[in-house]
Amino acid sequence: MAVLSVVSEIFPLIKTGGLADVAGSLPAFLKPEGIAITTLVPGYPAVLAKIKDVVAIHHFPDLFGGPARLLRATAGSLDLLVIEAPHLYDRPGNPYVGPDGENWPDNAIRFGALSAVGAALGLGEVPAYRPDVVQAHDWQAGLTPAYMHYRSDGGPRAATIMTIHNLAFQGQYGPEFLERLGLPPHAMGIDGIEYYGGIGFLKAGLRFADRITTVSPKYAEEICTIEGGMGLGALLRDRIGDLQGILNGIDETVWDPSADSLIPGKFDRLSIKPRRLNKHSLQRRVGLPEDTETLLLGLISRLTWQKGIDILLESLPLILGTGAQVAIIGEGDRATERAVRDAVAAYPGRVGCVIGYDEELGHLMQAGADALLLPSRFEPCGLTQLYALRYGCVPVVARVGGLSDTVIDANEMARAEGIGTGFQFAPASVEMLESTVLRVAALWKKPALWRRIQRNGMRTDVSWRRSARLYAELYRELTMPEPIRLSSGRVA
Repeated sequence: MAVLSVVSEIFPLIKTGGLADVAGSLPAFLKPEGIAITTLVPGYPAVLAKIKDVVAIHHFPDLFGGPARLLRATAGSLDLLVIEAPHLYDRPGNPYVGPDGENWPDNAIRFGALSAVGAALGLGEVPAYRPDVVQAHDWQAGLTPAYMHYRSDGGPRAATIMTIHNLAFQGQYGPEFLERLGLPPHAMGIDGIEYYGGIGFLKAGLRFADRITTVSPKYAEEICTIEGGMGLGALLRDRIGDLQGILNGIDETVWDPSADSLIPGKFDRLSIKPRRLNKHSLQRRVGLPEDTETLLLGLISRLTWQKGIDILLESLPLILGTGAQVAIIGEGDRATERAVRDAVAAYPGRVGCVIGYDEELGHLMQAGADALLLPSRFEPCGLTQLYALRYGCVPVVARVGGLSDTVIDANEMARAEGIGTGFQFAPASVEMLESTVLRVAALWKKPALWRRIQRNGMRTDVSWRRSARLYAELYRELTMPEPIRLSSGRVA
């Protein structure tokens, strides 16, 4: 079965967050299920520089303001279709913002083009590739099902899935973009793409896709509420029969502490002691004294309100009062970055940070920190806690979304049964984070119990295997022929 994944970033070609990791790791786990994933991605400079076996399979004389080519290519084990459109994607900066940190003013057009090409493929307008299913990821691909709806002539087309990785990012643009996006005037209605007087990319995908998925069962429940739905809860409740939460997984060949080339001390569940080398290396990188005996709490995240960074910073006096160190890695809101730097200045030798991100630091945090803090106010799934489980870095998480689904709180009963893998708290507040860190600090002083929690986490299956089976079942369900009801009433 051929499935087209329409996405704005994919690891290892281009990455700003977990979306790229998911897009890059899931295809390999679907191959044993008989599912061939081809990923459609914009031709950013970083993408064009890394692809191989390039063949042009289609030409667009005018793709929203300029000519474009559709390239079939590979990158490692990934099968790709790349949109080579220099007028849209040949720019510095990351996929969404320029070097000045501001969003590109024509992002509606840039990602409308991504959706339009995805729709052309789904409608069979490119003879060289005809998918059975088109899966659009997040708002950047949200217009794909809408284009397919408005451009369809009633003939055969691919089935469609809209996958929500984070409902907070919805892709809302003014109505003045309607004509430039090539959408008909009647699309601007409540039953179309209109959203609070403008164009809603994600809303359009949720309205017109055959099925909707999101990245954890708990988050699927949360987004159907008024608070969690962020303006789209009513639509999601209306489509609840078409909504399914499927947990993210990770690529265990990339995230393997026993063979990780990005960390100095390789280790496994039976031999955890080499983690000390990684702890010392991490402490050096963030500007903390090297000390194996001190509890090192890490946070690696976008530095935003969603991630609860302010909750952590307000909790620092109590956290540091336990004798712990805190290491912070990430980038995000300028005000939050300043607040993190201020904390480092206020607690020298106790709080360390690196503003920014690279893959080596990401692996080093998981391999070196003793525990990972995730005080998120909401979290669709989260990948960092999955990496942490794999690397014996005990996750300390707010009980929301996928964090709730993937971490087993090491309370007294769970410890007695030998199943605790981390710590949960709710709500995401200063008081609850503080009380949970006190629990963490108490168990840190009991090495045998701490090692058991680490090993429980490292035994957890955080791969894509189970979730890949669920996706494969969904694809098959969508493409299964309608049953023929015979005159006798039997189904053929």
